[in-house]
Amino acid sequence: MSSTTDFLRAHIRTVPDWPAPGVQFRDITPLLQDPQVFRVLIEAFVQRYEKGSRRPDVVAGLDARGFILGSVVAYQLGVGFVPIRKKGKLPFTTVEETYELEYGSATVELHTDAVKSGDRVLLMDDLIATGGTLMAGKRLLEKLGASVLEGAAIVDLPELGGSEKLRASGLPLFTLVDFAGH
Repeated sequence: MSSTTDFLRAHIRTVPDWPAPGVQFRDITPLLQDPQVFRVLIEAFVQRYEKGSRRPDVVAGLDARGFILGSVVAYQLGVGFVPIRKKGKLPFTTVEETYELEYGSATVELHTDAVKSGDRVLLMDDLIATGGTLMAGKRLLEKLGASVLEGAAIVDLPELGGSEKLRASGLPLFTLVDFAGH
């Protein structure tokens, strides 16, 4: 996996001082632009989840970049995909979860019929920073009786404490690239 990690790391763009001074923004869009790189990225997830106890019944993706990863991984695995959206974007009956951001809070929603009790779910996003979004997604899925097998993301920013907080909550995590700093 280290050669895959190095390959993917080389295609993640760092944008200094965005969106605020001192922040090193890890931009994953170059991973998506090159079809060969995108294939390596998706295959790294598919290989992990295609067989055995890690194989999900459904993949859930967090708004918005988690939709890109999650939907393609679900397609490759031959399982369904469910979006966890920002509040007010889903047209049917929803459950919601509010979580804290660095400045303020946000709310995400999930259709009440998105998963069934007992479904084994892979929860995907692009990056783990403070862990708030993944934690909110986990809580939403559990409200509907699903079991979250693992949280998966391309990038972990461990210094921001999110991955530690998520693991402490009992959520196993899988990430492809860790970056020191934020």
